[in-house]
Amino acid sequence: MKALLSYETGGPETLKIGEIDMPEVKPGHVRVAVKACAINYPDVLIIIDQYQFKPERPFAPGGEVSGVIDAVGEGVTDFAVGDRVLAMCGNGGLAEYIVTPATSAFKLPDDVSFEDGSAMILTYGTTIHALQDRGELKEGENLLVLGAAGGVGMAAVEIGKAMGARVIGAVSSEEKAAAVRDIGADETIIYDRGPLDRDAQKALSAQFKEVAGPEGMHVIYDAVGGDYCEPALRSIAWEGRYLVIGFPAGIPKLPLNLTLLKSCDVRGVFWGAFAARDPQHNRANIATLFDWWKAGKIAPRVTEVFPFEKGGEAIAKMGARKAIGKLVVKIAD
Repeated sequence: MKALLSYETGGPETLKIGEIDMPEVKPGHVRVAVKACAINYPDVLIIIDQYQFKPERPFAPGGEVSGVIDAVGEGVTDFAVGDRVLAMCGNGGLAEYIVTPATSAFKLPDDVSFEDGSAMILTYGTTIHALQDRGELKEGENLLVLGAAGGVGMAAVEIGKAMGARVIGAVSSEEKAAAVRDIGADETIIYDRGPLDRDAQKALSAQFKEVAGPEGMHVIYDAVGGDYCEPALRSIAWEGRYLVIGFPAGIPKLPLNLTLLKSCDVRGVFWGAFAARDPQHNRANIATLFDWWKAGKIAPRVTEVFPFEKGGEAIAKMGARKAIGKLVVKIAD
């Protein structure tokens, strides 16, 4: 079968279409004929060996897919050959077939395209876990979303609104701000692209505080990191919750005196580990997402679809932080 493979450490330009063996179906697993694979920031990191997991080469990046089950392993009773599904696979999704645990697959409604289906589970799964389980977001609270125009950022805006929060989306351009307002953000803030010096950080913190009002930001969803972390933290409410999602702008150093002064929490969000440790809780979260999707409260924003052979271009665009919404690679019709 064909796959877009990483043969050596390097950027998206090093990826090449190659042939690998068809994966065998193991007990408790399903094999999916992949139709679409969504691109996420971990795909940028995994090919340069900067992600938490370092698969043996050659491997295909791509952690979330949609497609049709073509084989089921022993002991699988929830799925059958021919079922339309979306699935998490960690890596390997930029390939014609993928094998994944049945617990990582979810049935895709017939009226949802494969492109949209592939773009839902990682960003929205991460975000409902972040805001509901880790952030304990409450109706009426202020939610600040950094990187609000990206895949997880847009999911945070939509889920924040679904949970009744006042949502403030922080982005790097007016084009991105308009996209975030279109999906329901109550306020937007445009920040400069880093690096930010101390004066720029202080000015950004003042912006956050002004928009938050006297109570401050009750929950901060940080999908950016870097020089944006401290300005955001300075705007946090008393006993606020700061959610660590990712670091495309770099891993920040946090002055812990700020956490003392605000009696606030800094909470890591590692959705993949959570889903593996507590799959039933995760499936309940995903069921809630499907309910919200059916009700029109959330919907993946696929803004660009790339052909299979140009999957590296999608990863390059993600790495350059130029994506608005979700980028998807079409593997097959």
